[in-house]
Amino acid sequence: MIEARNLSKRYEDNVLALDDLNLRVNPGEIYCLLGANGAGKTTTINIFLAFIEPTSGQALLNDIDAARNPLQAKEYVAYVSENVMLYGNFTARQNLDFFARLGGKRNLRKDDYYQAMQKVGLPEKAFEQRVREFSKGMRQKLGIAIAIIKDAPALLLDEPTSGLDPKAGAEFLETLTELRSAGKAILMSTHDIFRSKDVADRVGIMKEGRKVMERTGDELKHENLQHLYLDYMRGSVNPETEVKAND
Repeated sequence: MIEARNLSKRYEDNVLALDDLNLRVNPGEIYCLLGANGAGKTTTINIFLAFIEPTSGQALLNDIDAARNPLQAKEYVAYVSENVMLYGNFTARQNLDFFARLGGKRNLRKDDYYQAMQKVGLPEKAFEQRVREFSKGMRQKLGIAIAIIKDAPALLLDEPTSGLDPKAGAEFLETLTELRSAGKAILMSTHDIFRSKDVADRVGIMKEGRKVMERTGDELKHENLQHLYLDYMRGSVNPETEVKAND
């Protein structure tokens, strides 16, 4: 489970990057967080990962405060960024092995790595290929394979479909739906409005550090999410009147 409770972040230059954020992602749920650059999406994820400390509030992973107990909290989460950091001179399998060992998984076999890579749709010829030769889509798939190998109950994804071609993006989201079916709690920050509507159980819109809207996937079935998003960005909707799905 992933939960933000009254989470705020004010930087030393007095910029309020995150303003009293409340959200919850349950096991078996995908939550998509939309917003322009600077809206607070990445700040939120960085606080959950204990890369930065909140000014106030709590970021909880499996009910563990990420700021107070960062090492314990990280046992329950896997992270995939917009640009997955991998070792280019290692093969795909060697990267999996390295990150698995880093995460405390030391008894895995070659077949375990191959199964994880098959699950995310990497071609078999890529398993022993050096990662420096990979396309961005292949790197993203390998990032998800690393998350699968860790088998954490929570996944944090920061713009994971950015720069992917339509086929790679669709395959990526198919993998996410499979992880949701396996009971993972998935929080994804994204600019991809259309895929968010297709895959999300809940969608939140952030603006200037505040969550100004939250709706369930069912509530959005008959809405034009793109128009709704633009209305909030233009200030055509008063967020104070918005009834949030988790209230």
